Amino acid sequence: MPPHAPALAFSAVSPATLIGVAATYLKGEDIQLLERAFAVAATAHHGQLRKSGEPYITHPLLVATILAEWHLDAQALMAALLHDTVEDTHTTSNEIAQQFGKAVSELVEGVSKLDRLEFQTEQQAQAENFRKMLLAMARDVRVILIKLADRLHNMRTLEAMDEGRQRRIARETLDIYGPIANRLGLHAVFQEMQDLCFRYLFPNRYQVLSKAIKAARGNRREVVSKILSALTQRLESFGVEAVITGREKNISSIYNKMLGKSLSFSEVLDIYGFRILVKDVAHCYLALGALHTFYKPFPGKFKDYIALPKSNGYQSLHTTLFGPFGTPIEIQIRTHDMHKIAEAGVASHWLYKSSDTPLSDVQQKTHQWLQSLLEMQTESGDAVEFLEHLKVDLFPDAVYVFTPKGTIKSLPRGSTPVDFAYDVHTDIGNRCVAAKINNELSPLRTILTNGDRVEIITAENAAPNPAWLNYAVTAKARSKIRHYLRTMLADESIVLGQRLLNQALRALHVSPHDIKDAQWELFLKGDRSKTRDEVLEEIGLGRRLNIVVARGLLSRSDIQSQEGLGSITIRGSEGVAIQFAHCCRPIPGDPIIGIIKKGQGLMIHTQDCRAIRQFRTDPDKWVDVEWENDTGKLFDVAIKLMVVNRRGVLAIVASAISEAQSNIDSVSIAKPDGAYTEINFTVQVKDRSHLATLLHHLREIPEVVRITRVQN
Repeated sequence: MPPHAPALAFSAVSPATLIGVAATYLKGEDIQLLERAFAVAATAHHGQLRKSGEPYITHPLLVATILAEWHLDAQALMAALLHDTVEDTHTTSNEIAQQFGKAVSELVEGVSKLDRLEFQTEQQAQAENFRKMLLAMARDVRVILIKLADRLHNMRTLEAMDEGRQRRIARETLDIYGPIANRLGLHAVFQEMQDLCFRYLFPNRYQVLSKAIKAARGNRREVVSKILSALTQRLESFGVEAVITGREKNISSIYNKMLGKSLSFSEVLDIYGFRILVKDVAHCYLALGALHTFYKPFPGKFKDYIALPKSNGYQSLHTTLFGPFGTPIEIQIRTHDMHKIAEAGVASHWLYKSSDTPLSDVQQKTHQWLQSLLEMQTESGDAVEFLEHLKVDLFPDAVYVFTPKGTIKSLPRGSTPVDFAYDVHTDIGNRCVAAKINNELSPLRTILTNGDRVEIITAENAAPNPAWLNYAVTAKARSKIRHYLRTMLADESIVLGQRLLNQALRALHVSPHDIKDAQWELFLKGDRSKTRDEVLEEIGLGRRLNIVVARGLLSRSDIQSQEGLGSITIRGSEGVAIQFAHCCRPIPGDPIIGIIKKGQGLMIHTQDCRAIRQFRTDPDKWVDVEWENDTGKLFDVAIKLMVVNRRGVLAIVASAISEAQSNIDSVSIAKPDGAYTEINFTVQVKDRSHLATLLHHLREIPEVVRITRVQN
């Protein structure tokens, strides 16, 4: 306990403030339940202290008070009071369920951390905790509201922690909890969290900016007063009743604007912000017209979030005006109801509703988002990947595009037609082959902009391309692509695993047909895998050795074997379970070797590839492979040409490549060095013989000085 923070008397902790706030909207019987929940929590936490020296019960009490300010129901407030009892005291979930009902117990369980399980890394433990919490949240949004209030109070009292924990908790809050608060529309919570995180992550910058803002307040007061008076008179002349307040930017947003737009502190502070609240939507637009005919608007600075609400339900008109003496004025215009949603989001109208009450627009969007989390979790490989998808999905900025039928789709900024396709439907995304943007064919990697009309072209036999992961932005698209590729990889790995196992059995002079179901049943009884396919998949992915499984199967039978390893044939069309190394780019005719890469399957290299020298001494890491006689496939080869620096030489070379029945996949030209220029091609050939024919064609060109096949 810090020496300067003596413990408060336990009897001094009272729920009076919580009860006072809750009594403004809850019934008498609910208040009695709250008092009983406080008594249970206070008894359970008796003798426990926070790092600050305060009785521990002050924390759940203040968390419940924050929720009462949001007008959450009695069940949520009771769960907040009890949320640490299961984890930190001897109280059990069953005891909470018996005293306060199953719903309260489930809320407490959803907020509690995982039991002390063994995880390989801190990141994995953190990710698993988030996964559990968010799945509970998908069932009941009150879980995350309690957790956000819990984190907000922890951030408010973070000063008692050591510097290392302050930074870790602040970083976690900035990366996850703040964006979730923003995604759910709790703007006031989001802003406070941002400021508190900034304070602990950048303490020196925080102190400097805090002092500068306090010093500038007095100088700004007169300017703010004059602008406020002018705005009020203008709106009154148009018959608009409004409540106008000046908005002071929070410290973190000032710093981010300075950093993002390379502005000085004085330049950021010279932008004055005002919020105008009116009675209805019609008066929002009337107020906008009054102000736009009073002060000139900045071009391109108007945003209509009333017609096109943000994904978290936020609605407002935003405009920037040239004020008196050219002073920029940022204006937000909204109704009083919009303001409640802007400040408290989904919590602003939570008061627990019956199942037959229709959901508001904000609640519907929140429900859809929570359902998408459930989909992501079922398709993610592990908790860390799920957390990565969640972080991607918490982008605050949006771009609005249209379907061919005129339906508006809101996507994160930077989204591409691939993201759009998956947002429409998973099947559309999986079968996507091309896109039309504003009636023009466009690459799938094109970044969408506001107002684009997007049409997706599909094909029945199309499938997701791994390259899409390089430019897909939304969590849904990335999750669906990865799920499809993982499923495809599993299927292909089983096929490859069977081929590798057959190879090992033949090397032991045993026919694969001699291995019966009985041997497999005996083998699986003492194995970590539960099915034959799991074993074969692990072989295909390089997670276990084919020869070890072969011997294990034979040890469960009377079949005799002899050593001696054969080879496996490569067609070139096996899919993602067999891959061709980019370092040496093998083609039919090259002597090759297969390296077993854990979790990735079989990687094919040329036998002289420098990248595999370390594996050649370990026979457990590689297998003999050979090319099938006619693969019927084209393979990429990198070639480098040194040519005379002369006009039209690229066209001559490209024509020769085409005449040799080869395709050009990519080309790059180095900066000319005097009389010569280096051109790098990636071309497609059938085999080594085809490559030799191509190189012969190129050597006949007078301008070609030197040709090299690029490997390693």
